[in-house]
Amino acid sequence: MDEPEHGDDTIGAFGSNVRRRREEAGLTLEQLSTQSSVSRAMLSKVERGEKSPTIGVASRIAHALETSLSDLIGGPAAASGTAVVMRKAERPVFRDPETGFERHMVSPAPGAGSGEMVFHYLPAQISTGLLPAYPPGTEKQLIALKGTLTVLIGGVTETLHPGDSLYFRADTPHGFANRTNSPCEYLMIISRRT
Repeated sequence: MDEPEHGDDTIGAFGSNVRRRREEAGLTLEQLSTQSSVSRAMLSKVERGEKSPTIGVASRIAHALETSLSDLIGGPAAASGTAVVMRKAERPVFRDPETGFERHMVSPAPGAGSGEMVFHYLPAQISTGLLPAYPPGTEKQLIALKGTLTVLIGGVTETLHPGDSLYFRADTPHGFANRTNSPCEYLMIISRRT
């Protein structure tokens, strides 16, 4: 992909936001470790910006802190005005250091509504692994843009080709895989009912 490199900035912002959220919740590293099933040592390295977590670890941390992954990545400020623009070069990007999976925040005003939009890039022969269930009332809709995407939802597998779309309730463990030799790209909308 020809995206700008955000690596170190995103790692530092992610770690700072994890620490801020943990402290706001009144949790120790040990308590967050227990709730997220992520080792205390890993959490400490993440908070200090020394280690970039995989997408699975980042998701478990976000769920344990009862926040969105986008909040921890450090998205743009909430909307002020009738229109908000976020340029492609300004997108916060989370990169999984082990797989090359990328999660681009494309919602210019997260928190302004009940949903957010993210763009995912999944390299050839890569899987996100099984991600934790979201809170009840969370729904995901996605459309495959390039390549072939395999989605596992609660034991059911769906395969999507460019232009195919899918809706599912995300309150069950689910994962995304690219089982081909070409990259896969898809756009996802995550909605949360309050």
